[in-house]
Order: sequence, then structure tokens, then C-alpha cells
Amino acid sequence: MSLQKVLTGLGGAAASSHRDIYKNARSLLTDRSMAVRCAVAKCLLELQNEAVFMWTAELENIATLCFKALENSNYGVRVAVSKLLGTVMATALMPKQATVMRQNVKRATFDEVLELMATGFLRGGSGFLKSGGEMLKVGGSVNREVRVGVTQAYVVFVTTLGGQWLERSFATFLSHVLDLVSHPRATQTHVDAVYSRRCVSFILRATVGSLLGEKAQIAAAKEICQAIGKQMKAVEAVVNDTSSENKSGAADIAASQHVMVCALQELGSLVQSLNATASPLIQEASIGLLEIVTSVLLHPSMAARLAAAWCLRCVAVALPFQLTPFLDRCAERLNNLKTSPEAVSGYSFAMAALLGGVHQCPLGIPHAKGKMVVSIAEDLLRTAAQNSRLSLQRTQAGWLLLGALMTLGPSVVRYHLPKMLLLWRNVFPRSLKELEAEKARGDSFTWQVTLEGRAGALCAMRSFVAHCPELLTEDAIRKLMTPIECAMTMMSHIPSVIKAHGAHLKASAAMVRLRLYDILALLPPKTYEGSFNALLRELVAEFTLTDNSANTTTSLLRSLCHYDDSVLLGSWLQETDHKSIEDQLQPNSASGSGALEHDPSSIYLRIPAGEAVPGPLPLGVSVIDASVALFGVVFPHVSYKHRLQMLDHFAECVKQAKGVRQQAVQLNIFTAVLSALKGLAENKSTLGPEEVRKSALTLVMGALDNPNPILRCAAGEALGRMAQVVGEASFIARMAQYSFDKLKSARDVVSRTGHSLALGCLHRYVGGIGSGQHLKTSVSILLALAQDGTSPEVQTWSLHSLALIVDSSGPMYRGYVEPTLSLVLTLLLTVPPSHTEVHQCLGRCLGAIITTVGPELQGNAATISTIRSSCLVGCAITQDHSDSLVQAAAISCLQQLHMFAPRHVNLSSLVPSLCVHLCSSHLLLRRAAVACLRQLAQREAAEVCEYAMSLAKNAGDKEISGGNVSPFAPGLSSRSDIHCRHQGVNITDTGLEGLLFGMLDRETDRKLCSDIHDTLGHMLSSLAVEKLSHWLMLCKDVLAASSDMSAATLLSSGKDEESEKKDEMDDDAMFTTLGEEDKSKPFVAPRWATRVFAADCLCRIINLCENADQAHFDLALARSAKLRNPKNDLLVLHLSDLIRMAFMAATDHSNQLRMAGLQALEDIIKKFASVPEPEFPGHVILEQYQANVGAALRPAFSQDTPSDIIAKACQVCSTWIGSGVVSDLNDLRRVHNLLVSSLDKVQAGKGSSSQLYRESATTMEKLAVLKAWAEVYVVAMNIKKEAESKPKRAMKNTDDDDDDYGTIDELPPDSLITLVQPELPTLSRLWLAALKDYALLTLPAEFSSQLPPDGGAFYTPETIDTARLHYRNSWAPILHAVALWLNSTGFICQESTEATTVSGVQKRSPAVSLNQIPGAMASAKPLTEVNKDRMHLILGVSIQFLCSPRPEEPIEHVTACLQALHTLLGSPYARIHIAEDQLIGVELLSVLHRLLLTWNPPSIQLLVTGVVQQIVRAAQDYLQERRSAQNEEDMEKESCPTLGEGGDTGGLIPGKSLVFATMELLMFILVRHMPHLSTKLSDSPSHVAIKTQLSEESARLVAATVTILSDLPSLCSPAGCMTILPTILFLIARILKDTAIKSADNQVPPPVSAALQGIKSIVTLSMAKTEETQKQWTALIRSTLACILEYSQPDDCMPAPDEVSTLTAIALFLWSASSEIIGVQSLQNGCMNRFKSALNSCDPWVQAKCYQLLLSVFQHSNRALSTPYIHSLAPLVVGRLKAAERNRPASSTELLAVQEGIKVLETLVALGEEQNRVQLLALLVPTLISYLLDENSFASASSISKDLHEFALQNLMHIGPLYPHAFKTVMGAAPELKARLETAVRASQASKAKAAARQPAPAAHSAPTIKLKTSFF
Repeated sequence: MSLQKVLTGLGGAAASSHRDIYKNARSLLTDRSMAVRCAVAKCLLELQNEAVFMWTAELENIATLCFKALENSNYGVRVAVSKLLGTVMATALMPKQATVMRQNVKRATFDEVLELMATGFLRGGSGFLKSGGEMLKVGGSVNREVRVGVTQAYVVFVTTLGGQWLERSFATFLSHVLDLVSHPRATQTHVDAVYSRRCVSFILRATVGSLLGEKAQIAAAKEICQAIGKQMKAVEAVVNDTSSENKSGAADIAASQHVMVCALQELGSLVQSLNATASPLIQEASIGLLEIVTSVLLHPSMAARLAAAWCLRCVAVALPFQLTPFLDRCAERLNNLKTSPEAVSGYSFAMAALLGGVHQCPLGIPHAKGKMVVSIAEDLLRTAAQNSRLSLQRTQAGWLLLGALMTLGPSVVRYHLPKMLLLWRNVFPRSLKELEAEKARGDSFTWQVTLEGRAGALCAMRSFVAHCPELLTEDAIRKLMTPIECAMTMMSHIPSVIKAHGAHLKASAAMVRLRLYDILALLPPKTYEGSFNALLRELVAEFTLTDNSANTTTSLLRSLCHYDDSVLLGSWLQETDHKSIEDQLQPNSASGSGALEHDPSSIYLRIPAGEAVPGPLPLGVSVIDASVALFGVVFPHVSYKHRLQMLDHFAECVKQAKGVRQQAVQLNIFTAVLSALKGLAENKSTLGPEEVRKSALTLVMGALDNPNPILRCAAGEALGRMAQVVGEASFIARMAQYSFDKLKSARDVVSRTGHSLALGCLHRYVGGIGSGQHLKTSVSILLALAQDGTSPEVQTWSLHSLALIVDSSGPMYRGYVEPTLSLVLTLLLTVPPSHTEVHQCLGRCLGAIITTVGPELQGNAATISTIRSSCLVGCAITQDHSDSLVQAAAISCLQQLHMFAPRHVNLSSLVPSLCVHLCSSHLLLRRAAVACLRQLAQREAAEVCEYAMSLAKNAGDKEISGGNVSPFAPGLSSRSDIHCRHQGVNITDTGLEGLLFGMLDRETDRKLCSDIHDTLGHMLSSLAVEKLSHWLMLCKDVLAASSDMSAATLLSSGKDEESEKKDEMDDDAMFTTLGEEDKSKPFVAPRWATRVFAADCLCRIINLCENADQAHFDLALARSAKLRNPKNDLLVLHLSDLIRMAFMAATDHSNQLRMAGLQALEDIIKKFASVPEPEFPGHVILEQYQANVGAALRPAFSQDTPSDIIAKACQVCSTWIGSGVVSDLNDLRRVHNLLVSSLDKVQAGKGSSSQLYRESATTMEKLAVLKAWAEVYVVAMNIKKEAESKPKRAMKNTDDDDDDYGTIDELPPDSLITLVQPELPTLSRLWLAALKDYALLTLPAEFSSQLPPDGGAFYTPETIDTARLHYRNSWAPILHAVALWLNSTGFICQESTEATTVSGVQKRSPAVSLNQIPGAMASAKPLTEVNKDRMHLILGVSIQFLCSPRPEEPIEHVTACLQALHTLLGSPYARIHIAEDQLIGVELLSVLHRLLLTWNPPSIQLLVTGVVQQIVRAAQDYLQERRSAQNEEDMEKESCPTLGEGGDTGGLIPGKSLVFATMELLMFILVRHMPHLSTKLSDSPSHVAIKTQLSEESARLVAATVTILSDLPSLCSPAGCMTILPTILFLIARILKDTAIKSADNQVPPPVSAALQGIKSIVTLSMAKTEETQKQWTALIRSTLACILEYSQPDDCMPAPDEVSTLTAIALFLWSASSEIIGVQSLQNGCMNRFKSALNSCDPWVQAKCYQLLLSVFQHSNRALSTPYIHSLAPLVVGRLKAAERNRPASSTELLAVQEGIKVLETLVALGEEQNRVQLLALLVPTLISYLLDENSFASASSISKDLHEFALQNLMHIGPLYPHAFKTVMGAAPELKARLETAVRASQASKAKAAARQPAPAAHSAPTIKLKTSFF
């Protein structure tokens, strides 16, 4: 390793010693120690950078050496050696420029290099060195390790040469790789062939899948197509050429099938990863992808046919619009080619595959396709017996199709279930007799067909049980059990049949067993209890290999062992990038040899997560797997007696077997036992009595010292599970003690490892509490074992167990932390790094300890800080280890530490190292790094990004030699050469975010990608707002790939290599051509999935900005902020970018991206619609983007767009039209036309169009269109309403360029309505139909019989469940629109047919019968009926929804529903309807009350009050009509019933009374906003009387409720009034008291004005004053007045009451009530006191108001009422006015007060009788004259004083002529007054003359005004 470092440093200078190093290294490359091999490979890798001979003269030797090194290698060696081999080969092909210039050498040719690689792949290591010896031993088969290693080398080779190179030479490379599989050496046995295919697929996937961008991938797919086509032509030639009976043809076909499989799988994977981007492949006829793939369906080999079917499924999933046409085409061909066995098989495979892919296409397929499949399958099964050449294929095909049909789920299968049950019953013999009879007859061929048929039937049953659990009723299970039981009976007869007819039936028989086990495992065991005995016999025989001579082992053991034990088993290989090929080297049978042809049914099943192509294992293994799984299901239900028998039998079997076979049997038995114990634990049942336990224990303990580590592992696991299932302390103690004793005495590695694991497993499954007493002993023993330096294996197992114990003990372990930690640190420093497993376990222990100490780690005590520093040191050591798994462990330790003690983790070093690991070639390391980053980003995103950027800067400084190593290159693992590897870190100026976005394109691991998404999400939410333009740029760069994919690929491939060589003579610039190109463009243009993620990020950024700051959405604010601080970055400044990104996404190929783009567009429109454009007032910013929005929407409405996108686009359209942005009618029309075109589609009705998708997709589309129209209509009506309510004024247009509109508004307010109007007749019909559907669909399940059998207007009965969702999304706007439409047409429109005849009739009351309408109407329902239905429909839908809106319903639905009700009740018909049937009103009110209980937002409460008000008004109007009608009758007859609620008694019945319901609801609202109104609340001890100021919304609400309250009495009879008035008056008085609080600006709050209004309307009630209620009424009014007086008493602790409101209230009472009610002395005094205090108030505003009110009181027509007030208050008024002379008013309010006061005096003068006039004027005139100023003081006086002077003068001039006699008398009495008056008049005239002289305007105009003024006196 040090040599490697030295070489790195010296570079070219060390040339002299290169040969020696090479010689030494050569011999060591095949050393026995794996660690040495790794180090040597890395050293040679460094050497080849400089030593030219390595890739020239020595090239072949190096290759040979590498192949030898790969023999018997482990994973680490394979990675290192393959890296060496691949790099050397790549360098040989394209040497580094500088080296070539120094020594003139010949370059190897491409063919030579590939030839060398191929030898390794095909011959294995020693093949062409010594052809004897070993070759014979292995039977000439290829060494698998070598093949796997070479496969990895191929990938390294291509990756090193880079994507550009691959693009240019893909054709050659492809043909070479495919030739590998067709080579006979690669396919000697079937398993070998499968392995070779796997390797080749891996090469293609790893290169084509990750190195090429989307454009290049499409080109690659074309190449693959051509290769398949070529192969197929050759095959057809052989098949057709029957004359020459040559053998070679058959061999060719056999070879070609493997080529086909590889090519087709890669093609499928490519298309699937390209998704919708692959559409050009399908559409270009020249490629003919579909023709080529479907032609392979006729290939003679089943493997090729299946691969073609799979490829078709991939294409259909990627391009769902192809799914239905494919199915139809296959069905048609199946019918045409019924006679060809290949066609029947191939096309049925294809159909099954397509049906299996449906669940990945959200839009599904039309329902009728299910019927089609059933009929085809039935036909195949029926005709199977007719032609023996075809019977096998037809039987298989028929059942395969039925099995695939089941994956479509219950909604389809439900219709075919009876037929299916019948078919299944008929396949099997009905009775034992028939079974016996069957055995006697038939030859081997009929038996084969029969067995295949039964296997197929069972397979279809299994598919049914798995995919349609809803249909598994008791009855269905009973019917299924008949054939199943029969199959079980048949099993026992099979061996004799096989004996009779030959062993070739074995496979078919095994297939039947496999299917049987599979279905039984899915059914509840109770259903087949009767057959347990026979079944268990079969199962046990199966996995103990009783009848099986091969030593087949199950593949389930690994999955039943615990995931954490992988370090002992080495099964972590599953978690590498090379999983798919490394699996071939696992020890169990046929591991990793999964292939479709082993089980065709897997073509329609769901693929297990993490696999690209389903790969069922060979039949032998699958049967054993299935039997083991079923054993686990059945075991818990078996009696103890049988359990004991089986366990004893197992022990016996193990004893009997010898050698390899014993291992195999033991493996299978252990897997079964584990499976059974797991089943027991899941069923919470126990193992059984003592003897069962004993037998089990003997079995398990025997295996704890088995030499095979896998068995030891399984035994430990089984022991733990047993302890868990038995759950008795004594049993656990016994087991633990046994292991303790063993460990103390044993010296051999095997038993030490086994028993130490046993201890760990015991603790793991029993938990810390259950095994607490053994903790001390366990820990001490394991700590001792861990120090056994002689055997790393013992150390590994004991440390692993220790980690398990630490994990499971939790806090109980706290006492042992220090000794454990010190041991871990010691071992980390002493164990040689080459024992990587030990180090991995040490890392695990460290992590477990950190978790145990937990949050204590934050503490500062000495012990804690020691523990903490030890942990940090441990992490540092493990981080420095060269093995990537150890590093991964270190990362997860640091992650734990960061969780518990974030301050102590040094991010500045951690983050850069994590970023380096992101480019590691080890999946687990990348996973760990991303998981850690995800956690860091949650808390400290900003720091993480900063540190990552620092890494980019350093990398820039340290750029040493060497190109930009592509981040995928393996072997970047050791941390020690960190600076070399900075080249591998692709952090550029886009920072960590950019790197993560890049990773999304390359990574395929699910967990990894979701963590990357989360990490980016956390970074986004904490950083996006501050670094807005950075994040927007990131998203934009990713999205830009949509538009310029084509540009990127051409960018750099055109460079001429020769010219480059000449330019780069410089020594330092040792870039390969490749490195140069790689720098010039990103690794791969972002793929569609990443682009979708970027579009989602865009939406998130917009939302984040919305929550952050309003300036993001205000251009003027944003610009000023930007000027203040250029760093300020606000969203609105990037609007053009946002629109551009949304546009790019919305017009992409990929459907998911289009959805995301449209979503982003909608968000942008919603958020920015109202942002004004500061430079052009009256306009909004979005106007300039009208064209872009229109262009983004247009493609979504094309013919072939899928329904979900059309639905989204409609949504965006309606948002855009409704946003009010579009100012130009023509622009609006463009978008509007899109909606019109989609409306035509909706009208086309149900089955018209040729359907590609499931019916509910059409439902979704149509409802989306209707919803969009509804939203537009609602907006249009609102605009119209606003325009009508506004006064008509011509607005000046600011747009000067828009000449034709001149001065009118930009959009005439009715223009939108004019666009909608022509469509309304159709729309209203469709809207009503949709609502009706929705109403039916919301019925509870028990009314399902009422649903129409053939579906509704927009849904079919088959897709009812999916349709419900779509209706739920769109009914609310439709409801609102219907209500508006009904309101505007006033229920006149009779389905628009006979509107003319009806309109005349309608104007009378709706009770008029319509029978006299002429014949044309006879057929239709009468209008009243239609209207009534519509009313019921709307009310029904609303009430049903408002009863219990689910909390996740969007608030828009609730508002739309309430607005609809409000609108509806605005129309006269609806009001009459709701008033006639009072219960509807009551019901509606109680529902609204419920709504208020659950929904808080004030906007909803306001809407509710609006609806309540409408209901009350409706009732009022109705009552009014009835009363007037009654009054007319009264003229004729005397007695009549009292109308109104409460009747004669005054009782209101809850539940029946509208008034009661209304009051309940209003009271609820009031108490919610003013809690102290409720006596219940205010009396409770917890209530604290805090009065807060009501918010503006609350105030509006309270006002609305008060208004409704005061309307209520009019609904009642007099007696009813007396019942409710006390409550109402009390509330109004309290509200007045609480809200009438003095405010600074003297505003009257809405509740106060409403309360005053209410008092007025109640006091003036006419009908209340009947004789019976007179006394009660008087008392009520008096007490209310008294209340108000009492409330307005000033009180220190309360805020000052608003006197004005109180006075107004008093004045209202005085005005409205008769004097006998209010004339009571005490009340009168109170009122006068209030007025007095107001007059003396220091607030001029109060005085002014007071004068105004007095004026109204004094003028009261009833003198008896006003006289006392005049007497008591007039003197005070005069006094106040006199005071104004000395203390002249200083403000306009004070002036107003004086003026109002004078008015009061004037009124008094006018009211007084003639004889008192003089005295009264003597009060008034002097006061006025005293306000006049003399000339000297006039000039200096304030403007207010001058105004007073003017006012007084005007008034005097006015009074004089009115009462000339009295005036003269007064003036005469006081000469000094007269003098003042005259001077003032003169001065006034003089100033006016001056003003006239100063104004030399045309005198004719001004003269008359002056004359007028002068002639006045």
C-alpha cells in the first residue's frame, strides 16, 4: 500500500523502478491471503498510470494474471482486480496522451482488447495456460468467480472510457457482448446459460443504463432492436428450412434464445426507465420496435417468447396508451394463429404479461377487455382436447390468461367469479371413485396434459386468492376447497402414475405440488384442517429430500435469519451494486439463477421490490421453498403429538444422511423449523409441553457446533425464537446456562462461535427485561472471547453477539458501558485492518453503545465526557479503515452521536467525507452517507451546504493530474488516498444540492433515492428562501434538460482526437481525451424522474416563499427591497423563470413531468394573479405571460393526451380564466376554446370514443371539464354581480396602445359571461346529471340496490369505486354553478324545451297547476315537479355533505357548498319552497349548527350566518304573504288562527321550530366570539372575565348574528314573541354594552350599529301590541331601557363606554315607544342624566352627537314625551353655548358641536309659541352675535374661529327675515349687539368686493352671484 502512495506521488519520475515493482507484485497477486491480493491490485492500478509496458507488451500476461487472481476470490478482491483489469484494458485502447508522446508505442485495437476479455469470460482462469489438470476436474465448466470478476471488469472498462465512447461504439460493443452468451462454452448447462445471461444483462444495464443520456439511450434501443431483428431472421431461416436435416441449426436456435433474452430484457429495462420519453421509439415506423418484439413471440424457445412478452409489458407500462391496442392485437393474432403451438404460447404470454402490467398504469384498461380475456381463455381450454399437437400449449395458455385476469382485482373478477368456480370444479375429478378410475386409464401424454391443466387451475386460484381478497367470502372459500381437497388426494396417487408412465412426468407433478402449496399458504389454515396429516407428510418428505436424489437446498434460509447477522454469513453481498451477479456465487442451490422460463406465471405477478425482471428459481428449489413456507403456516395449528413426531423425524433424517447430503437436509430442516417458530410467534401460540421442547432443543443444540457457519447462524436464530415462543424464565435460564458451560470449556472455534451467537440471539428475542439476570455472565464471557486474538472468527461472532446484547438490553446495559468501550477501542487499534469482519462488528458495538448511553451524551460530567471522547475516537478510527462497510458503520455511529449530542460532532470534517462517500462504488457506503446527510440536513442544512462547498473549493486548488474520474468508477473506497479522489467528487459550484440531483439520475436503489429526496427536501425548506436564485437555477438546469437534450449530446463528441494530441504536449495536462470531454458536459442529462422531482421542488419553493414574506409576491416591494440590499432575493423578480420552468415541464414528453408542470403553473397563477404591475397601474404582472400560459396548455388538449393530464389542464384553464389576469378578449377566447373543445368530448356520451383506458378515466376527464366550466361560470357571475352593484363609470384606460377600447374598462364586465352563455343550456343539463350521479353514489351501501343498473351519466357500474373519488373532487364547484344558474333563470327553464310557454305561467304563485299547457308538454314532468326535484337534489347534496364533512376535505368545498345554498335561497322559488316545508329549514339549520361545531374559520361562520339570514328572510316573506292573505279574509270572518310560530300559547318545540333552531345556532356563534355572554361559562370557576377587543372578522360576525336575531320576532305570533324577546333583548343589550366602547376615531363598530338597528326594529314591532301581551311587552321594553341605562354607568374597571351609542339607543326608545311605556319617572330621570352628562362631556364629538339626538327628541310629535326633556335640558344647552364665546372652539369637531347646539336652539325657537318667541330669540341672537369677530381680531384669528364667525353671520342673516318682529325687538333692546352685527356685515361685503375685483374673469358670470348675496339683508 505504501508503494501505491509512493507511485502516486512520483508520477512519471519513477520509471526506472517500474519493472521491479511489477515483478514483485505479479507473484503476490495470487497470494493466499485475500487482503494481500486487494493491496497488490490497487498498487498495480497506480502503476499502470505510468508504466507503459503494462498495457502494451505485458497486456496478455496481465489479463491472465488477473483471471488467476479471480479464482477462489472474495468480493473485495473481485472489485479490486476487476478495476485493475478494466482500467488496463481501457488504457490500452485509449492511452493517456502524454505517455504516448514520450514513448512511441502501438495501441491495442478494439478487437484485441475485447478478445482478451472474452477469453476470461468464456474459459476462466487457467484455461489457456495449462489445459490439463484443473480443467478436467471441473468438468470443463467455467470458473464462476472468474466470470463474475470479468463481468465487473467489462463495466469498469466501459465506464473508464466514458459515455461518449460508448455512444460511438455501441454497435460493436453490443454485438461482442451478445456473442458472449451465444458461445457454446457459456451455455454448457441450463444453469450456466442463465448465469451467463445474468452477467451480460448486468454489463448492459450498468453501462447503457447509467452512462448514457436519454437521447443516447433511445439510439441504443434502436441498435438493440436491429440486433434482435437480425437474430430473428436467422432463426426463421432455420425453422423454415426443413429439408437439410443439419444439427447446427438446432444449436443455433438454442444459442440464439439466450441472445434474445439478454437483448429483450435490456430493451424492456431501457424503455421502462425512459418511460414516456421513449414514445419516439414506438412512433417511428422505421425502427419497428413492436413488429420486431412481437415477431419473437413465435420463437421456438420458450425463454425467448417469455422475454418478448416481458419486453412488451415494459413498453406498455412506460407508454400506457399502448396497453389496450397491444392487448387487442395479441387477441386478434391468437385467434388467427390458433393452430401454431408457438403462437398460442407466445401470444398468451404477451397477453398475460400485459394484464399483469395494468396495476402499474393508474388509468387502467377498459372493463370489456376482461370479458374478452375470459372468452379467449375459455375457448382455449375447450379446444385443448381437439388437437393433440396443441393440447398442452392451449391448456397452459388458457389457465395462464385466467391467472393474469385475476390481477385486475375484484372490480373485474366479480363479474366472472361464478364461471371461474365452475371451471375450477370441472378440472378435478369429483370423487374418489373418479380418481381411481382416472388412474387406470390414460397414457403418459394425457397425464402430462392433465397435470399441466391442474397446475394451471391451481395457479389461477392462487392468483385469485392473492389479488381479490374482498371476494373471498365463506361461500367462495367453500367452493374453492372442493378442487383443492381433490388435488391433495391426488398427490398421494401421483408416484404410482409416474412409475407407470415414466419419469418425465416428475416435473409436471412437481409443478402441481408447487401450485398447491402456494395457494394453501394464502388460505386460512382452518379451512383445510381435515387434510393436515396427509399434507404434512408431503411437506416433510419434500424438504427432507426423501424422494429426491439431488441435494437441493432451499433459498429461504437467508431471509429467515435476521438481517443483522449478515456480517456472519457474508450475505451483505445482496446489498451491493453487483447483487444480481454476485448471487451466483452463494452456497445454496441454483442461487441467483432465477429466470422467467422456470415459472411462466411470474410474468403477470407483481415484481418483488428491488428486482428489475422477475426471476423465479428453478422448479426443484421453488417447490422446496414453497413447502418450507407452508410448513411455517401450518405448524402452529397442528396438535402437540404431531409436532413431536415431526421433530423426532427431523433428527432421524439428519442422522441418516451423510456428507454433502446431510448438510443439505439440515439446511432445509432448519429453515422449516425457523419458519415454524416464526409462525408460532406471529400467532402468539406456544411451542408445546416439555417433550416437544426437549426434542426441538436437541435438534437445535446439535447444530450450534456444526462446521457450516450458515447452520450455526440458523441454530442460534432458532434458539432465540424458541425462547421467545416458550417465554418461561426457567427454560431461558437452562438454555443460557448450557451455553455458558459450553463456552467455558470449549476450545475449538466452531462451538465457541455457535454458542456466543446463541447468547446474543437469546437476548435479542427475549429482550432486556426477560434476560436481565444473565446479563453480567453473558457480557463477561463475550468480552473475554472478543480478546481471543488467535481466531478472528471467534472475535467476529462474539462481538456481533455483544452488539445484539447491548441493543436489546437498553438502559440495563449502562453499567457495562465503560469496560465494553475500552475493549472496543483496544481492539480497533490492535486487530489488523485486514480482518474487516472484526472491524465491522466493532463498528456495530460502538453504534449500539452510543444508542444505549443516548441523550446522556450531552452532559458535562467527567465520566460522560470520557465516554463521549472514546466514542468519537472510535468513530475516527473506523472512518479511516480501508473497507467500505467499516466506513459505513462509522458513519452510522456518527449519525447516532449527532442525534444525541449534536454540539460534539464536528461537521466541518464529517460533511466533506460524506460528500466523498457519495461517489463511492459501494452501495452500502453511499446509503449510509445519504442517510447521515438526511439527518444533518434536518437540523443544520445551511452548515452542511457550506462545508460541502468548501470541499469543492479545495478540490479546485488540489486538482492534480488525472482526469475527472467518473463518479461511478468502483474502488474509490479507501479514505487514506482522499486527495487523489477529490477528482471523484463532483461537487461544483452547484454545491451538495447539485451533486444530489446528479445522483438521482444514476442511483436505482429505492431507499437511497427516497433518502436523497428527503435530504433535498430538508435543504430546500430551510435554505430555499434565503438562496432563492441558487435553488431556482438548480431546478431550471435540471428542467432545461427537457428542451435541450439534443444539444447536449452533440456538444463534445465532435472533437478531433488527433488535433488534441498536438495541443496537449504539456506534461501536467495528462487528461485523456475522455477526461476532457467529461468535463465539458454534465455526467448525464437529468432523467425524467429527476425532472419531475425538480418540478415538485419548484412548487415547494413557491409555497415556502408564501409563508416567508409578502414581498415575494409584490413587485413594487420587491424592487425597493432589492435596491436597499442587492442581496435580497425575492420570488417575484424571478417570475419569468418560474413561468419558463413550468412551461418546459408542462410541454415535455413525460406524462408525470407534464402533470408536475401543470401543477406548478396552477400554483404560479394562483399566487401571482393579483400582483399589480407598478409601471402600468391597473394591470397585473402576469399579463405579459398570456402567450406562454396558452402555449403550455394547448398540447394538453390534443387528441392522444391521457385523461389525468386533461383533467389537470382543465383545472389550470379554469384557474387562469378565473384569475382575472387576461385583459384581452381574444387571448381569453384562445384558452376558452380549449375548454369548449373538451366540452364537445363530454357531450359525446358514454361508449362513443374508442377507449384506451378504464371507464373511470373518462369519468375523471368529463367531470374535470364540467368542474372547470363550473368554476369559470361562478367567477363570471361574480364579476357580473360586482359590475351591476358598482355605479356605471367609464374607466380611463391606461393602455395607450390599445386604441380600439378607448376609454372603456379593459374587459367589459360581462364579457366572460358572454363566453359562457352559449354553452349554458348544455352545461346546465350536464351539471345536473353529474350532481344526480354524485347524489346516488354517496348513498350508503345498504341502498346500493337503488343505483341504476347501467351506471349514471358519467360512470359505469363496474368502475363505481374509482368513480366515487372523481365525483368527490368535483361536485362542489358544480353545485355552486347549478345554484347560480337556477337563481339566474329563476327555475323557469323547463329543460330548455318549452321555455316560452312556461315563462308566462311561472310569474304567479308556484301552486298553479301546469296542466293547461298544450300537448307538447304532456310527456315531460310538469315544471313544479322538475323544480322540486332540483331543489331536493341541491338541498340533499348540501345537507348530506355538511352533515359531516371529513376533516381532510378542502375548505373550498365547504365554502362552495355554503355559497351554493346562499345563492339558491336568493331565488324566490327556492325561498317559497323552503318556507312552505318548515322542517327542511330546521334540518338545514341543525346541520349548519353541526358544521360550526367542527369548522372554525371565520370565513365559514360568516357564510353560515348568510345562509341563516336567507332562511329567516324566506320565512318572513312567506309569513308576510299569509298574513296579508289572512287580513283580506278577516274582512269577511272574525275569528282566525294566529299566524307565526308559538301560536296562542307561545311554546316553541325544539326540532320543529325554525326560530328555536336559528337562536340555538346564533347563540353558539355569539358565545364563541364573546364567551362571557354564556351564564354557564361565566359562572364556572375556571372562567376569567377578560374582555378583549373583537377582531374585525368577529365584529362582522356578531353584527350579522344580531341582525338576524332582531328579525326573528317577526316570525312569531304575539305569544311566541313574548317567549323569545327576553332572550333577544338581553343579548342585544349585552352586546351593546360589550361592543360600545369608546374608540379613538369615533368609528361605530358594526355590532353596535346592528344592535341599534335591531332595537329600532323590535321596538317598532306592530303586531306585538295586542291586548293579551300588552303588559308583558311594556315590562320588557322598560327593563331593556333600564338595562341599557345601567350598563352605560361609567365604571372604573371597565373600558369607557361609548356614550354616543348609549344615547342613540335611548333616543331610539324615546322615538319609537309610546310615552306611557317610557314616561315612568325613574326611567325618565335616568335618560336625562345620560344626556346631561353627555352635554357636560369634555369630548366635543359626544357633544355634537348629543345635540343631534336632542334635536330629534325635542321634535318628537308626542309633546307629552318631549316637554319634560326640553324643560330639563334646554338651560344646559344655552349655558354650554354661551361658554363658547370665551373659550372659542379650537378644532373642527368642537366647531361642529357648537353648530349642532345652535341648530337645537333654532329648533326650540321654531317650536315655541308666538308669545314666547322674543324670550327665546333673546337667548339665541346674543349668543350668535357673541361669536362674531371685530375687524382687528378677524385677521389674526385661527381658521376655525373664522369659520365660526361666518357660520354665526349666515345664521343671523337667516333668522332676521324669518321672525322680523321678534328680531327687531331683541336688536333694539341691545344696541351694542346691533353695532357688532353691522360692522361684521360690512366687512363681509367689502371682502367679497375685493375678491370680485381680484378676479378679472368674464364679469357677466360673477356679477349675479354677488347681487344675490347682497340683496339678502
